[in-house]
Amino acid sequence: MSAAPDHTLTARSLLVREAGATFTLAWPLILANLAVTVMTTTDYVMLGLLSPQALAAGALGFNLYQPAFVLGIGVVAAVSPIAAAKIGAGESHEAIRRAAHQAFLSALLIAAAAWALLSQTTAILTAIGEPRALAVDAGRYMAAFQWGLAPSLMFIAARASFAAFERPRAPLLAGLVAVVFNALANYALIFGKFGLPAFGIVGSGLATTLAQTLMLALLVAFSLIDPRLRRLRLFALPWRPVWTDFAALWRLGLPIGLMIAAEIGIFVAATLAMGLLGPATLEAHTIALQIASLAFMVPLGLGQAASVRIGRGYGARDKDAIARAGAAAFGLTLAFALLSATTMIAAPRLLVSLFLTVGAPENAAAVGIAVALLRIAAIFQVFDSSQAVLANMLRGLHDSRWPLVIALVGYWGIGAPVGVALGFATPLRGVGVWIGLATGLAIVALLLGARWLGKARRGFVAPQPHQGATQAVIAESASERSAITS
Repeated sequence: MSAAPDHTLTARSLLVREAGATFTLAWPLILANLAVTVMTTTDYVMLGLLSPQALAAGALGFNLYQPAFVLGIGVVAAVSPIAAAKIGAGESHEAIRRAAHQAFLSALLIAAAAWALLSQTTAILTAIGEPRALAVDAGRYMAAFQWGLAPSLMFIAARASFAAFERPRAPLLAGLVAVVFNALANYALIFGKFGLPAFGIVGSGLATTLAQTLMLALLVAFSLIDPRLRRLRLFALPWRPVWTDFAALWRLGLPIGLMIAAEIGIFVAATLAMGLLGPATLEAHTIALQIASLAFMVPLGLGQAASVRIGRGYGARDKDAIARAGAAAFGLTLAFALLSATTMIAAPRLLVSLFLTVGAPENAAAVGIAVALLRIAAIFQVFDSSQAVLANMLRGLHDSRWPLVIALVGYWGIGAPVGVALGFATPLRGVGVWIGLATGLAIVALLLGARWLGKARRGFVAPQPHQGATQAVIAESASERSAITS
């Protein structure tokens, strides 16, 4: 009778310890995600100060750039759960370094393909009917901006590798430095400050490329300074393709990239739909979506941490560690989702006041719609946060293909039709579109949760036919592994 309470207390203490480890890994990732968002916002603010046409041209160019960027993020960031599994399994430095090199090579490959397309920005935008002057400015902007794609994707690959070793603070520091540099460089190169020539819209693209290159350079420097990472020689040349590892990265990463694109695409479609419902509705949607997007950075970072923690358990074939990591990440995410939802319900006008003067009569319509949308956003906080962390939990188990199918069905098969029907065939209008978004997110979250529970019932990992041999390999490399992870 006395053993049961001790066992319960031990399990509880292990879960608390896991929650602490997850949060310790997650908070620098959360801030690093926010830093990337701030960099994009800075570009738009500076272009807006230059002229409305410069802002419009930059936004058009970024919309062409974004698909390759999103796809690339999915592919190269897959190295995080892959490397974490290798660490958990006790594999050698060489195996982990080889996995990282496949991500670097993939970043260069994706960037090269994108550069060929983006070099035709003016022609593409003109062909789809954009005004000639706007298309020309977008092409000029892209001529400088596009070169940042390779260092940006390589930075993400390196950040994912650092996260696998639970070393997330260096990417955060690099991101914060780059935010400041990007703001100063935009100001200097757009407007000709600090003795530099004024490049106008081209200056913004050049500033961002330089900032992204700086982020990568800082991570390279840190990998040479940190004694635990120096042994790994993460960036050591040559980077040779190893087709089994390369295929494994793309097999896991390509569905991740497509899933991210499916989610971003549904919000882009919602923005286009809101534009058809009137300027006040579009303004309110933009404000509410910005608030929800900032809140989303927290579950995204927690999910990225969960992918690493679960990946390590997956590599070690430790179903208890996997279950604890999943429970800790999901519990932390749900707690934050409830907090953010409560804030949106309790103080929507306060949140809207960060973007609009809520007492101004000319803003009354937009404020009213934004407050209504935030009530819907409060509901989908739980679903959006849950699907974000669950998708990353499954990635830790190297499961990405069925989550992609779930995302396509939930967002586009169910959420989009519901949003269109309620937004355009009922008096709900913008609120109806957001109900469609919430419906899609809820379906995705529930189906991903069901898939996680199904894997839990099966013990997360398949039976190992040669368990003794595996344990021998792990024991043999334990000292080497601890040298870089302890």
